[in-house]
Amino acid sequence: MACIAERMVREVVALERTATCAEAARTMATVGIGSVGVTVGGTLVGIVTERDIVLHLASGKDTFAAPLGAILRPDQPAVSPCASDTECAALMRAYRTRHLLVKEGNEVVGVVSMLDLADLVVEEKESRIDQLESYIGGGRCQQLSRPVCSLFDHKAHAA
Repeated sequence: MACIAERMVREVVALERTATCAEAARTMATVGIGSVGVTVGGTLVGIVTERDIVLHLASGKDTFAAPLGAILRPDQPAVSPCASDTECAALMRAYRTRHLLVKEGNEVVGVVSMLDLADLVVEEKESRIDQLESYIGGGRCQQLSRPVCSLFDHKAHAA
């Protein structure tokens, strides 16, 4: 199983917790991402996702003027950098989210999204297919398909 450390985003686009949801939405739209990091004094403490903004908006509150700190979920799911793709997928399903924090101890070191995970799984499957094609098309397969000279084949021994 693949480790997500190679796929996680370490350079998280982030805003201070006092930034508004409107600023976060503009940032996500401009950069083409589905979550934005939230910092406190320059330290990454969590993420706010598109879904978080929509849920806050649906509650009838003035979402666009709300600071990110007000909608930051305290129960954000997190994994370690050595988590497998399977562990990440299970956690995403359990929390109904497309983004996970990546933590080393208590420090947030990155984010992994469902798209990052999908890329990882596809690359892993393509690598496995390449290995199988190489095995079938080369090396061992060619050795097995060569005619075997029998000890009883007089023509082969007469030469």
